[in-house]
Amino acid sequence: MKVLTFSTLFPNYKQPNNAVFVKHRMAAVHRFFDVDLRVVAPVPYFPNLPYRFVDKWKTFAEIPARENIDKLPVYHPRYLVTPKVGMALYGYFMFLGVVRRVARIHKEFSFDLIDAHYIYPDGVAAILLGKVFRKPVVLSARGTDINLYPEFKTIRPLIRWALGKAGHVIAVCESLRESMVNLGIAQRKISVIPNGIDPDIFRPASQLDARQKLGLKNEEKILISVGALIELKGTHILIDALTKIHRSGNLAFNTYIIGKGEQRDRLQKIINSHNLQDKIKLCGEVKNSDLPHWYNAADISFLGSSREGWPNVVSESLACGTPVIATSVNGIPEILRSEEYGLLVNRDARSFATGIMAGFNKTWDREKIIDYGQSRPWAVVAQEVYTVFQRVLETGAC
Repeated sequence: MKVLTFSTLFPNYKQPNNAVFVKHRMAAVHRFFDVDLRVVAPVPYFPNLPYRFVDKWKTFAEIPARENIDKLPVYHPRYLVTPKVGMALYGYFMFLGVVRRVARIHKEFSFDLIDAHYIYPDGVAAILLGKVFRKPVVLSARGTDINLYPEFKTIRPLIRWALGKAGHVIAVCESLRESMVNLGIAQRKISVIPNGIDPDIFRPASQLDARQKLGLKNEEKILISVGALIELKGTHILIDALTKIHRSGNLAFNTYIIGKGEQRDRLQKIINSHNLQDKIKLCGEVKNSDLPHWYNAADISFLGSSREGWPNVVSESLACGTPVIATSVNGIPEILRSEEYGLLVNRDARSFATGIMAGFNKTWDREKIIDYGQSRPWAVVAQEVYTVFQRVLETGAC
């Protein structure tokens, strides 16, 4: 079987942590089954001089046209993006930007199927590619593409069109499948295949050793939060919650916030204004392979998102034996199915504070958390995905 994976959600030389869950899933399919794989990961381009000096556009410009990532050939054709306007055209822009590159790939690698991740704009472009090359397309819904984008009147019909034309659709959680059914997509056309974890990387280790590697004190209580510093992840609400705990005299733990993003400076100012620099640390981005040290060093991990698909940070924390406090949105309750593994909270500072304190006061069975967290390796995910691919090719869906 020859598969062309297509998505902007894929790591690259400049963004090694970008959507590693897509890479892990498809690398597992390639590794465990007879699947030859090529990856097309389009990069946005805007030919306007001022934007060249904005950090993210400079990063995009430095991504190579082709590279190998974990032995997978990855291509990065450019496609036009008009910032803040014309979002309804992004799918067509992406298609036009990549079709020649895909044609060249097809000459030497006659792929059987297109595996596309993120329904808009990636999925729309993938369906158009499927029509040009007469190949079936499997679309994977990841989160915001279904939780948010259908609210835009100009994009909703494009999403429905792409989902309707797909040979099959994969949702990473039941919540996303329900949302797509509500968009008019037949339930039988959608399979739920949650993300997995790499048990060789995300595994339990000595808390003492982990803290020593990170330069943390063994006697401190530790809360960690892993995620981009953007409104969606709720880090600003977390800091408000920690401020409330501090005012009540109960801030007997330290918080380490791992990630980068547009809110960093604002968040640091808030921390400074409450004189909590010694209790709340913004640690920046770390390598995905270094995250296990943080999970194992922590007593509790936290996620305060407003929407999610199947957040890997929750699964990875559990795989290391660390319980999770998280918002009860989308796929998160499907992971934290029991209070033996973590606690669900509403998305406000008071609820965050209450949940965090409850987490520190609770006695956790870490062995039970580990057993549960380790129960879904990428090999299991790969089997489920490969079965979908086989079924689509056998039925000739296109």
